[in-house]
Amino acid sequence: MDVITIESIAFKELSEKISLIAKFVNGQQPTIIENPDETWVDNYDVCTFLKISERTLQRLRSKGMVSYSVISGKSYYTLTEVKRMLNQHIIRSNVECLSDLIMNLKQSAERRRINKVI
Repeated sequence: MDVITIESIAFKELSEKISLIAKFVNGQQPTIIENPDETWVDNYDVCTFLKISERTLQRLRSKGMVSYSVISGKSYYTLTEVKRMLNQHIIRSNVECLSDLIMNLKQSAERRRINKVI
């Protein structure tokens, strides 16, 4: 193992530069633009914002009328699938409810991004 010694002033300057680089990297917006239709929402969000019961959603899953994934016992749906259900009148809700769902997802993502930077 090699031991390298430097002056304390040089070490402080190096440490400050590393901190600046870290702040710059953490402060950058992601360059990948996520397709909002590929966003996954859970059972609770779909039921809450589309104003349908959990039983209705369960019935749609059982009949194979909706595509979903189960992770750790929770059901998740893509926004594309939720839009399809609305367009095909599989569920009775309106576009305003879908807009509220999308707005909530964006706000949640922004809060997570801000908390990650801090």
